[in-house]
Amino acid sequence: MFELKKLISTLLMPLPALLLIGFFGLFLIWFTQRKGFGSFFVFVSLLLIGLVSFQPFTSSLLMPLERNHTRFLPTDEPVDYVMVLGHGHVVDDEIPPTSELSRTALMRLVEGIRIHFMYPTSKLILSGYDGGYEVSHARMLARVAMAMGVNQNNILLLETAKDTWEEAYQAASVVGTSNLVLVTSASHMDRALYEFDSAGLDPVPAPTNFIAQKEIKQPWIKYSPRAQYLEQFEKYWHERLGQLWQRMRDKVAQQEAQFQGDPVTSPEAVKNN
Repeated sequence: MFELKKLISTLLMPLPALLLIGFFGLFLIWFTQRKGFGSFFVFVSLLLIGLVSFQPFTSSLLMPLERNHTRFLPTDEPVDYVMVLGHGHVVDDEIPPTSELSRTALMRLVEGIRIHFMYPTSKLILSGYDGGYEVSHARMLARVAMAMGVNQNNILLLETAKDTWEEAYQAASVVGTSNLVLVTSASHMDRALYEFDSAGLDPVPAPTNFIAQKEIKQPWIKYSPRAQYLEQFEKYWHERLGQLWQRMRDKVAQQEAQFQGDPVTSPEAVKNN
């Protein structure tokens, strides 16, 4: 189920989806008589690729999502756990450990370590499965965290969690009623909090990896299509699809619960039958 979800979500990402539309248009032009129709598909594909690589458009979509929660500020309240949600990594002995982590994973980890150092008695929870490698993502995060001065005894690993839903429910079994700070990308925070709330937790959000900005002064950067702006739209689109998936999943679960009904019956009901 997890692999199927990832495959479908990958095909629905802007670049793969728009390239498929463009290639479909080329197929119509080359192999059918509907050349005008095919040209229309190619035009739409190129137009939308340009649009989703255009900073004024992409940042206007992503920034409200990223700014729903302010950056973490220290308070007098105690913090028992700081949890960093996983993202991605590679295993390559020829590059430094910091480069083995994805940029997003590294940003999340650095913010988690920063907050952990504010509260030296806290435990740092690192999560993420192996993703096909021989080393789990959580363990890769721990390797970098220890290189940056985090005591090994203050690190807890969740090495089998594949997505945010699993991370939330595994965290609930560890954290219980203790105070928790949750570190993830700013664009992902809303969806993460939804899952942690469903698991019975009420973490303090600590968003990081803000990538949408509006104060860009250089016009040759602001108004030229760039891959970094396509990435912004991909993050926005990914989170909206994720929220849609959450609603569909919960709706199905609710309907199944209603269908099953209450399996408990009273003695009076049995007697009347």
